[in-house]
Amino acid sequence: METFNNEFSNEDITVTYEPKLCIHAEKCAKELSEVFSNCIIPWINLDGVETSKIINQIKKCPSGALKYHKRINKQAS
Repeated sequence: METFNNEFSNEDITVTYEPKLCIHAEKCAKELSEVFSNCIIPWINLDGVETSKIINQIKKCPSGALKYHKRINKQAS
C-alpha cells in the first residue's frame, strides 16, 4: 500500500493532516484555496499566503484533521 507524507512545512510552521479524522467538509479548500486544494497533489501549499491566515484556517477545521505547530529550528537567513 502506498502512503503519502501528511506533513507540510514553511519557514514558520509545520501542518499535519490526519486523513482518518477528516470529514471532507472542504472548509479549508473553499475558504483558503490558495493553500488547500482538493484537486492537485500536494494538496497543501504553504507558500500560498502568510502563515497567520493558514493558522486561522486550520483552527476552523471541523474535524481536527488539520493541525499545526510552530517550527523551532528555523534556518537563519
